[in-house]
Amino acid sequence: MADEKERDPGPWEYRAREGIVRKMVPGEVLAAVPAARQAAEAEGRRLQFDFLDDEAVLKMLRLRHIDDVQLTNAGKKAGYPLALVLMGLFVYWGGYVQHWESARNQTLFYTGAGAVVGLLVLYLVGTLIRQWGNRARQKVRARAAAYRRIAHIAAEGGGEVPAFYPHYGPYTFAANFHPEADELELPERNKF
Repeated sequence: MADEKERDPGPWEYRAREGIVRKMVPGEVLAAVPAARQAAEAEGRRLQFDFLDDEAVLKMLRLRHIDDVQLTNAGKKAGYPLALVLMGLFVYWGGYVQHWESARNQTLFYTGAGAVVGLLVLYLVGTLIRQWGNRARQKVRARAAAYRRIAHIAAEGGGEVPAFYPHYGPYTFAANFHPEADELELPERNKF
């Protein structure tokens, strides 16, 4: 499993969740199941995307991984400092402030701690809104969610589709299709 995360994806491979390299299921496998073909055509019209075009799907899966990594990194960059500050404030409050400080100093501590936590929460919320609100990335997420449904229809219809393919979870939010949004491109040298 460790070398799956370290090696570069091959010609028809992409990085799935947790960076594991997976092989893409060809569009002909999905198209072999009539219900999946019908769903691919319907979703293709709705999302302006050809779900049976292997190259387009591979690009979308690779972009989806880049988006997943960016979301995770943004959450860590904003969430870890907030967690550390909250833990530090709680320990300081529990070990010192509530027992040894005067009422005036406690009020100052609560005011200062509230301001610091408030600023960090605003930073966290702002970061997440910027990440989730990116319309071009939402477009990729909407297509990835539709592709996942199509793959599950194919699997349920007897197609040779691996379990959990395409190995990304469903999107409960921030997967809206915006036809006017730009199309994302893969970076020149990507390891996704």
